[in-house]
Amino acid sequence: MATDTPVTDAGYWESAAERFDDEPDHGLRDPEVRAAWAARLQSWLPAEPSDVLDLGCGTGSMALLAAEQGHRVTGVDRSPRMVEAARAKLAEWDARLLIGDAARPPVTERQFDVVLVRHVLWALPDPETVLRSWARLLRPGGRLILIEGRWGEADPVGFTATELEGLTAPLARRTHLEQLAGDTALWGREVADERYALVVHPAPPARHTEVIDVHLILRRGDEVLLARRANTGYADGLLHAPSGHAEDGEDVREAMIREAGEELGLRLGPSDLRVALVMQHRSPEGRPRIGWFFEARYGAGGEPANREPEKCSELDWFPLDALPDDMVAYCRAGLDAYRAGQRFLLHWHRPGDTIAYDPAGTHRAIPLPLSHTGNNTGNNTGDNTPADANPRATSAHTMRRGGGPR
Repeated sequence: MATDTPVTDAGYWESAAERFDDEPDHGLRDPEVRAAWAARLQSWLPAEPSDVLDLGCGTGSMALLAAEQGHRVTGVDRSPRMVEAARAKLAEWDARLLIGDAARPPVTERQFDVVLVRHVLWALPDPETVLRSWARLLRPGGRLILIEGRWGEADPVGFTATELEGLTAPLARRTHLEQLAGDTALWGREVADERYALVVHPAPPARHTEVIDVHLILRRGDEVLLARRANTGYADGLLHAPSGHAEDGEDVREAMIREAGEELGLRLGPSDLRVALVMQHRSPEGRPRIGWFFEARYGAGGEPANREPEKCSELDWFPLDALPDDMVAYCRAGLDAYRAGQRFLLHWHRPGDTIAYDPAGTHRAIPLPLSHTGNNTGNNTGDNTPADANPRATSAHTMRRGGGPR
């Protein structure tokens, strides 16, 4: 795979726009070269009129061929001069030409039958991410047409066909590779480097699934019980409510009862639990999950104790209205929402966010409004306020601790 620094500077392509079409395979001014590309493109595109997105369209030569073949064309290029030239070429066609980055084009997802990209991917950083984003632009049954190569002999740049097939393998249901270097009509001359087209038919999106978490908000007056994670590989050293995953065959209440027994030795029954909050959360790595937070009262099911010391280094009580900062951000957002009387929440991390709660960081919690019927026009508080919640601040030095082993 090429390791050279790609040409990603918009100014480079602005300066190149004036003479860009001088290359036979760019301008397609030679009738033989133009006919060769038209024939290849027709074989790659759907037979029926389709919505084609040409990314890095340059001066619009390929977009024009697609329009002439009856397709509805949108072209995107980051160089205003290139787009100006493309608009001139396609002036007689109902084409849309936009200024934008091919890696992040200014279009919406699932709007195109074809994403056509010629000699662009090699110049973009993080090609795996770019390919995934391009696949999301396609409607079901759509295709990527990637025309790439490994150019030059002394100091080559670009991708070999084998490398590009490897990059697209996680996306592809099937692919079709055509080697193009031997067809001199495409280039207007003989070429010795590797040039090819890879038509990728992405696999249908997988059915969305999410892990189900259960979290116990065990209340002792104004305090809640938190556990410090240890030796789990996730958020170790941070405080979190007693929690776990629902297992196959369990409903969320059964899962909460089981987890409370395994972690705290509590023998809770269904009547001991009240639903406190439901949250959809996404980790910084992009993995979503649904969290069910259940409220129970101190004394229900017995005295809580640390039954998993290999996973929990501390078990203690903390004031709900003065929670510590060294918590998992996901859990902290849930408890803050619970205290505020909110019952449904989105907590959608962005890449680069920390797992740990950061008081100075961006808070990702978004409360979802409840539906109200009849004459009830209240907001998310009112009847939703946690039972026994006390707005009185409880200072850390006066609270009673020690509800479980340290």
